[in-house]
Amino acid sequence: MSLKPVSRPAPADDLIARLAAIVGAEHVIADPALMAAYLREPRNLYHGRARAIVQPGSTADVAAVVAFCRQTETKIVPQGGNTGLVGGQTPSEAGNEIVLSLTRLNRLREIDTLSNTIIVEAGMTLKDVRAAAESAGRMFPLALNAAPACTIGGNLATNAGGSAAIAYGVARDLVLGLEVVLADGRVLNDLSKLKKNNTGYDLKNLFVGSEGTLGIITVAVLKLFPTPQATVTALVGLSDLDRALRLLNLAQEEVDADLKTFELLPRIAFDFVLKHDATAADPLNAPHAFYALLEFSSQSPSLADRVQALLEAASVRAIIAEAKIGIAPAARKALWHIRLKIPDVQIHEGGSIKHDISVPISSVPAFLREVEAAVTARIPGARLVAFGHLGDGNIHCNVSQPVGADKAAFLARWDEVNAVVHGIVAKYHGAISAEHGIGRLKRDLLPGVKDPVALDLMHTLKTTLDPKGILNPGKVL
Repeated sequence: MSLKPVSRPAPADDLIARLAAIVGAEHVIADPALMAAYLREPRNLYHGRARAIVQPGSTADVAAVVAFCRQTETKIVPQGGNTGLVGGQTPSEAGNEIVLSLTRLNRLREIDTLSNTIIVEAGMTLKDVRAAAESAGRMFPLALNAAPACTIGGNLATNAGGSAAIAYGVARDLVLGLEVVLADGRVLNDLSKLKKNNTGYDLKNLFVGSEGTLGIITVAVLKLFPTPQATVTALVGLSDLDRALRLLNLAQEEVDADLKTFELLPRIAFDFVLKHDATAADPLNAPHAFYALLEFSSQSPSLADRVQALLEAASVRAIIAEAKIGIAPAARKALWHIRLKIPDVQIHEGGSIKHDISVPISSVPAFLREVEAAVTARIPGARLVAFGHLGDGNIHCNVSQPVGADKAAFLARWDEVNAVVHGIVAKYHGAISAEHGIGRLKRDLLPGVKDPVALDLMHTLKTTLDPKGILNPGKVL
């Protein structure tokens, strides 16, 4: 009787040697000091350990590494620019995983201006993808603060959103085809540039948003758009949240096709930035309870006139209190400054319990009022700093500690505050993760908010595509 060979974890020295044989010794990092940057995420919520950092240089390398890891049952944590905010790219504390860093897969494969597509490898940064498109007279519209460091593979794996989702959709809406390494080392080649392809299941959407738990994205075909001939930014002061919603509706009625961004900002966010950023200045003449940052782009040279007409109509209807328009790049950049600095300056105000949620757009004002009342009732003096993409209902609903409070004691109430906020999200039929993903941070919350049948199907897909559980274990599910 013949016995089936049993796969066992490779000894550490053998593991390093065999991985080095695949990708080259200089691309396997085992020195703890050099590994450290790969083992923690930006918020320092998770600090993991790993057997090695492996840096493949091609899809063939990735496939070979995955096939070897499947054979030895070595677990893999895919990582792009390590900018994720839910711990999806961070290894566990067990130390039995490798981090598969895809930053060497950073080549531009093709730009097709007739098809309006760009083919890029997964490790190319979002900034470089946007620059490559711009050099060809095209635009790739995904826009994130982390663009200089985040990679397109990570953007797709987390189904990133960003400030232009109101017009162009989220990452899933911007991808036409993918190349993906599966958990058994096979390569799914679906690098289609077709906008219409009705030949069975749309497999790429299994992997977009799966956070590397079903397969590892190595190459993507992305949609491009003509470069706008005119761009106008407007910052508007508002007396209340309801007027923000009224302004959004008016903008969609008057210049819908050209509205690319509609961001909601509270006065407290302005105060934080003005206090902690010496380069910041208040763009408007007086403080306002809330602000809307709108951006429009078009092929029409009359765009500025139409935006001005919109703001005048909003003023006549008592929707807005004050507005400022930027047309030149420097003027537009100045209007964006405070919005872009909010995440950086919050740390100076102590602990911040963060929520990346979405609710129906029409419910945003009522939702935020209810959250503020509930949180401050639970923690007197807590400060709601809720900002983000009102145009698609995605709000970064952050709670800063009371002034002078103990930071550690406040952050110890993370789960308690989560429960309050997420309970109100559920009341408004929203989602507890809008664009950052589930990762480790929200994994244990998912069973409480996901439809049981949907969750069962997710487990079935995971078991089917990754029966040995080697791809990004402990994330999402």
